[in-house]
Amino acid sequence: MACSLIFGISPLATLSTTLHFLKPISPVLFSTHNSVSLSQLNFTKMEGTEITEEVTEISGPNGNLKKKIFVAGATGSTGKRIVDQLLAKGFHVKAGVRDLEKAKTSLSRDNPALQIVKADVTEGSERLAEAIGDDSEAVICATGFKPGWDLFAPWKVDNFGTVNLVEACRKLAKLQAEQYIRKSGINYTIIRPGGLRNEPPTGNLVMEPEDTLYEGTISRDKVAEVAVEALVYPEASYKVVEIVSRDDAPKRSYEDLFGSIKQR
Repeated sequence: MACSLIFGISPLATLSTTLHFLKPISPVLFSTHNSVSLSQLNFTKMEGTEITEEVTEISGPNGNLKKKIFVAGATGSTGKRIVDQLLAKGFHVKAGVRDLEKAKTSLSRDNPALQIVKADVTEGSERLAEAIGDDSEAVICATGFKPGWDLFAPWKVDNFGTVNLVEACRKLAKLQAEQYIRKSGINYTIIRPGGLRNEPPTGNLVMEPEDTLYEGTISRDKVAEVAVEALVYPEASYKVVEIVSRDDAPKRSYEDLFGSIKQR
């Protein structure tokens, strides 16, 4: 499985997904469990096997209202689920898609909180920056290449496409490239899901530190849920976590799950 953004091989080589959540450049400020504040942009990436994220000032239980999140790859299997869960949480969503016609049939156009824009991560950072716009307070990348004869497709989408997305965010003065995140002190969360399933969630969520889970699967719906929850839980900061679902796992809160993982 591909590692976050550009570099390395994911330790979950037998699994199919890695999620990355990058949070604010400035310190994250939190008050109580019901009043959470994330400062500056949050960037999330999901390349068929990856997601990365970055947020700006999402506060309190009602703080999601009118907060706009840009989702690249919004018509993909996981992207659509992320869009649905963001809308359900009260966020406004700007769905970045390569094919506008496909988006018209796969996304709910009747929802006033949903905006659909053309965005191809392989076309360069300038166009992406225009698509993201200065009204987006978070970016979630759920792009992924389709298997085919193009041997460079994985590189174009997973690597070059991600670089373009990061550069687009940098052009908006909201994000620095992921490869510098850990050294730069940017508040981040990296989430690595197991093998993706299209079926509804079953079992309970298992969350472990990096390089500890080598097998297991998880519903795309649950992955999308974790992606959204990572935006508002301070316990998710500065951590790399791996997630799968298991029938025999105890049910735990997100606060407890993220809190059980040590910061890097």
